[in-house]
Amino acid sequence: MIGVPLTGPGHPQGVLSVLMALPDPLSGSDQRCLGELAAATDDRWLHVATGTLPAVPRPNPFSRVSEIIREMNVGLWDWDPGADRVVADETALWVMGLSRDTYDERAETWFSAVHPDDAPATRATAEHAVAGGGDYVAEYRVHRPDGGTAWVEGRGHAAPGTGGGVARLTGTVWEVTWTRATRDATEKVLRPTPDGFLAGNTGKPDPAEQISAAQRMEQRAARIAELTEGLAQALTVSDVVKAMAVPVLPLFGATALVTAAIDGRRLRVVGSFGYPKEFIDLFDTIGLDAMSPATDALRSRTPMFISSAREYEKRYPHLSDLRARGGKQAWAFLPLIASGRSVGYCVIAFDTPRTLNDEERTLLVALAGLVAHAFERARLYDAEHSRAQELQRGLLPQTLPVLPAVSAAARYIPAGPDAEVGGDWYDVIPLPSERVALVIGDVMGHGVSEAVTMGRLRAAVRTLADLDVPPDELLTRLDSLVNTLGGASSATCLYAVYDPTNCTLAFASAGHPPPAILHPDGSAYFPPLDPSPPLGLVQPPLHTVELVLPPESLVVMYTDGLVESPAKDIDAGMAELGRSVTAAASRPPTGHTPYPSGPGGDSVRLEHLCHRVTANLLPLGEPYLDDAALLVACTHALDPGDMASWSLPENPLAAGQARKLVRAQLGDWDLEELSMTTELLVSELVGNVIRHADGPVHLRMLRGRTLICEVSDGSPATPRIRHAGDNDEGGRGLQLVAALSYRWGARFTATGKYIWTEQRRPGVLAPD
Repeated sequence: MIGVPLTGPGHPQGVLSVLMALPDPLSGSDQRCLGELAAATDDRWLHVATGTLPAVPRPNPFSRVSEIIREMNVGLWDWDPGADRVVADETALWVMGLSRDTYDERAETWFSAVHPDDAPATRATAEHAVAGGGDYVAEYRVHRPDGGTAWVEGRGHAAPGTGGGVARLTGTVWEVTWTRATRDATEKVLRPTPDGFLAGNTGKPDPAEQISAAQRMEQRAARIAELTEGLAQALTVSDVVKAMAVPVLPLFGATALVTAAIDGRRLRVVGSFGYPKEFIDLFDTIGLDAMSPATDALRSRTPMFISSAREYEKRYPHLSDLRARGGKQAWAFLPLIASGRSVGYCVIAFDTPRTLNDEERTLLVALAGLVAHAFERARLYDAEHSRAQELQRGLLPQTLPVLPAVSAAARYIPAGPDAEVGGDWYDVIPLPSERVALVIGDVMGHGVSEAVTMGRLRAAVRTLADLDVPPDELLTRLDSLVNTLGGASSATCLYAVYDPTNCTLAFASAGHPPPAILHPDGSAYFPPLDPSPPLGLVQPPLHTVELVLPPESLVVMYTDGLVESPAKDIDAGMAELGRSVTAAASRPPTGHTPYPSGPGGDSVRLEHLCHRVTANLLPLGEPYLDDAALLVACTHALDPGDMASWSLPENPLAAGQARKLVRAQLGDWDLEELSMTTELLVSELVGNVIRHADGPVHLRMLRGRTLICEVSDGSPATPRIRHAGDNDEGGRGLQLVAALSYRWGARFTATGKYIWTEQRRPGVLAPD
């Protein structure tokens, strides 16, 4: 049990208690919600006591308390018999059919809203509660401004008035029209009436007719039980429509059903049965302001029954074409009202003219009440599910970059339609020196929190990739970050770096299965990888595996949802993946022309490969419980003619020698216009190494999307830009490097570090 105090002027007013049958304590968000609810209750009871009730409090439209108050439609009121005055908030006035603009707070005005047949008993019950100091419970009808009548339930408790005078009655009021109608209708329909089935004029029940009536009652009860069970299990609006169509249509001999939801100022069809798509598309154009049977039923909050096409066209001649296209001859238009609010409508149609008797109409009203609450719950679920999917799509890469080192394609396959969003993800991250990082991960479980965790991990990996650390170190740092995030989600990750200058692939894993490698000759294998725990449980050091790949090899990364299921263990799934990749890569799809050469052809080939592999491992029509991700990259080698490297002496002559080498190489590459800047950059970098670091010293130049210069040494010291004083002779070298280059940085290896710069090449679009 958890309790939250309700404070008041001068002394506590009570306590808000919640009893739970849960094994775990309430989460922080649930505790905050109770605190907000208690604070809101404090405020409202204070206003009740002072006679100045405000409107329903909505300080934060996104808080859970605001959502609760909005959905409940429960109003507060306070009756002071001594002053004959009833103070009420706007929700209570709305329930009672009164207007804030004209309400004068007189008790006579309040009780005048009650139906004349119910008013005497309602007031007598309230006065009895005041006199006896007890509780007040009443259910009565009220007049609505539109001329209609609604059932309302009021509850209250008598308390001493201010100054110890006459007791006052304080309580709540809310609408129960549909709850009452459903209860009354269900009781009436399911109540056996054997005396109503008579044969001829004998005045005696016919045994055969009694048996038939009993069978009909049994079938009807079974259908209603089937509907109730189906609605209880329905998650989505589509589930609600299916749960309704199967038992309800046969129950009345109907052949078609349409369900629509109120969406702003229009009605949007969310499910149908028995109508052609062309008709539903036309039906979907009817606006909320249109004059039609469905909208009239919604406005009056009363079911409408039309027994023939003639009656339909007489009442709605402007819709004769719509009626004819539907091909039906009788209809029941049922408004769906949940918690006193219209949420949509349901139309049940018949192939032949049909006049429903009172019992059938009553039953339809009862069933509409059941469907309305299930429909609203499912609609909220669909909206939440849609928002979660949008969030997930926004967190995954919208497109993959086009890079010289790799061509890549990817697929994300969500779990079955009833599952929440998952946490599988992938990314392709450009690195300095034309290298590229390939990463795939899996946050276990399904839901919005898992999708958010996935987005945070992807952002963290991108941030850590900018540090240009080896794969094992990156995952170790990511593991530390996961530990600080908290939460119960478990996550795995596979991080790889491909270097096109030497065709090496270095990768490390935190609980993730190894990549599949497919060589150009068609041989496929899974590199051996030591088992490792998932993120959050990593025990350093991790192990980095390094492979040398032939150019045009395929690196296939995947999540367990692609290779594992209740019917297939992961080893069998990985073997099937290897066979599927080999088969898909060996030839184009049937009827497809050979792939063109170049990056464009690679993209088409890899897209086809992803499609064929996922279609083979996750066939359409077969249910699967987990989401899956697939990332396929084709590796390319950097042309040897675009690379040049030299060893330099460890003395002051190295800077001059480096300038000469750079000048000559830029001439060979027709990049003489970059010569002056590049010589200055290289001279500064080499000079820093000679002055502050240890050898050996190497210089490398790469002609890629940018002109890349790298100087390596044996020191692990990190180069830092510092602010030089006006009289300092040094300290400005790295400032000059930063000013002259497109970008620059450093990466560390087991034997030292590389300091690199990039310059834009004339006529070549530089990477972002």
